Amino acid sequence: MKKILFAIVLSVVSAVQINAQNIQLHYDFGGDLYDELGTRPSLTTTVEMFKPDKWGSTFFFVDMDYAKNEVASAYWELARELKFWKVPISVHVEYDGGINYIKDSYLAGATYTFNNKDFTKGFSASVMYKYIHSNPSPNNFQFTATWYLHFGQGRYSFTGFMDFWRERHNSGNGKSHLLTFLAEPQFWVNLNAFPWADDDFKLSVGTEWEVSSNFALMDGWYLNPTLALKWTF
Repeated sequence: MKKILFAIVLSVVSAVQINAQNIQLHYDFGGDLYDELGTRPSLTTTVEMFKPDKWGSTFFFVDMDYAKNEVASAYWELARELKFWKVPISVHVEYDGGINYIKDSYLAGATYTFNNKDFTKGFSASVMYKYIHSNPSPNNFQFTATWYLHFGQGRYSFTGFMDFWRERHNSGNGKSHLLTFLAEPQFWVNLNAFPWADDDFKLSVGTEWEVSSNFALMDGWYLNPTLALKWTF
């Protein structure tokens, strides 16, 4: 539930100056599909913000997972793109952090972006050095790819990201892992793009599919779908 707004606006920022924010609510079915994830929180909110300026752009998002009576976990990511030239490559710096099993991470690298002429589809790719604080092996790498596709006269959006990184960590059952994969494709139906809806009714209904390997405390591959609502400001 991250990076997807960034994927879209990073691709078009060279053509138009836009500010974008959204809030998402996801109901996660992972705890219902896997017995070992029975305590996985069912509700997650995501808040995203993107703002360009003459030196590049700033993006952040905050994820919060909710248990019955409290916030069970939280994660936030702050990224900055620096670009003073016309070629589609920017300098990327990033901070990731949260609570529970999440350790502070600092990333730096380069991002390449591509989009078609009408900005209905595009992708970006980032290669980064990743320093993970308090990790027994703090010097690591991360590769991130993002994509977006708008079709059906803007009524439908297929967006997402993929992360692959090195991080020495243990799963919940104590098994040691070195490499982690995480992808979160999303599909949205944008209600304001239909003729019967007001243009300012910026509610989207959709789903996200979290595909992961050795992510967080999980051991091996998992597929966790959600049902979601998104309001874009």
